[in-house]
Amino acid sequence: MSRLVIRNVSVLVVPEQGECHVDEAQDIYVEDDRIAAITPTSPDANPLGDRGSGAAVEVVDGAGLFAVPGLVNSHTHSPMVMMRGAAEDLSIEDWFNRRVWPMEVNLTPERVRVGARLACAEMLLAGVTTFVDHYFHADQIAAAAIESGIRADLAPTFFSSAGEQAISAAFDTTRELAHQHPRITASLGPHATYTVTDDDLRRTADLARAEGLRIHLHAAETDDQTQASLDKHGVTPIQVLERTGVLEAGALVAHGCGIRADDLPILERYAGTAVASCPKVYLKLAMGEVTPIKALRAAGVDVGIGTDGAAVHNTLDVWEAIRMVALTQKQREHDAEWMTLSDTLRLATRGSAAAAGLADRIGVLEPGRQADIALVDLSAPHNQPLHDPRAALVYSVRASDVVTVLVAGQVVVRDRRLTTMDLAEILADARSLAHTLVDLSTGGAVQRYAP
Repeated sequence: MSRLVIRNVSVLVVPEQGECHVDEAQDIYVEDDRIAAITPTSPDANPLGDRGSGAAVEVVDGAGLFAVPGLVNSHTHSPMVMMRGAAEDLSIEDWFNRRVWPMEVNLTPERVRVGARLACAEMLLAGVTTFVDHYFHADQIAAAAIESGIRADLAPTFFSSAGEQAISAAFDTTRELAHQHPRITASLGPHATYTVTDDDLRRTADLARAEGLRIHLHAAETDDQTQASLDKHGVTPIQVLERTGVLEAGALVAHGCGIRADDLPILERYAGTAVASCPKVYLKLAMGEVTPIKALRAAGVDVGIGTDGAAVHNTLDVWEAIRMVALTQKQREHDAEWMTLSDTLRLATRGSAAAAGLADRIGVLEPGRQADIALVDLSAPHNQPLHDPRAALVYSVRASDVVTVLVAGQVVVRDRRLTTMDLAEILADARSLAHTLVDLSTGGAVQRYAP
């Protein structure tokens, strides 16, 4: 049994409804992988009692720091950090067809693992304790996640064009990952409604229902995609997900910027559906719309915040994504009073936990929850003076403000340094291999973007 206490820390409290607030001068007691108690700081308090006698209690000094639920990156493609800066100033069609899908011809298990290790390091140092991933060679991403100490939900990606063997292999990988490690969960990963046939989506949904798995895929990413689906098939991508059983099985829908008003009653019928919003990507690729979060929340659909892959987002900085969600939603609704500080923080914590399928384990600092905690220093000039720490967390904080990070009760970042991996080695490996991944001389592509 391991025991730890974070002493004299300010704690962000995120209720299911209403205003978020900060409780000052609190002690957070951790026993093994869970939060055991949160109490006002007192030298005499001992909520752990005599349990686990003989086990030393590690003390983490939280003075001057703010404890927040570990952040969740609710949609990403982590190994794409290896393509960071290699696909710039392109339309969405050229981004896929001239850069990314041709580069992905070069993927190997080693290159994916090297990229995943770099991604895990970047996220942990920024206070991200869980990521929801959708990519190839997911077993290599799992190995990096286990090594680093981060929590992950992994969806092995497949296209229908890859053929029966590749699809079956992706299904088998999901099954294997689902039982590999306590911090790893797994989802089925069809790429999108426009790259996976209805028959393969039905097959995926049948497997998901039979084995209790979720489905993570792209759908209605842009309004153009939705219109193309209507023109070709007479239905929206969301209607495709309903008629193939994907929504009934339970799905995390990436982006959803093309969700139409007629789709909302459909989504409302399926409690297991969530949408991940990654707004920096929508601006950078000039996609025209952002995720309709206000309408989705009104329909009871959970919404999480993600970064997508660094090949377009450039960073895996969820703080940046949180800020972009708040700003773009105000602009979308033409309402400066919408997407308040509390609503944004709730989306980033409880909402993203729900999007990851982990709403009962993470996303809030409460006894009984997994001890996934980030300690943030808001003393830097860009956060001062601190009239409202909630405002700083939404609009000012930087990844470098994160000091200490716990995942499942284990300290994985201490004083801004990784405890589980050698960052210098990670960076050296990434630099040595990155050029092999972005090389376009081999020709070909894993797929063609033509929704």
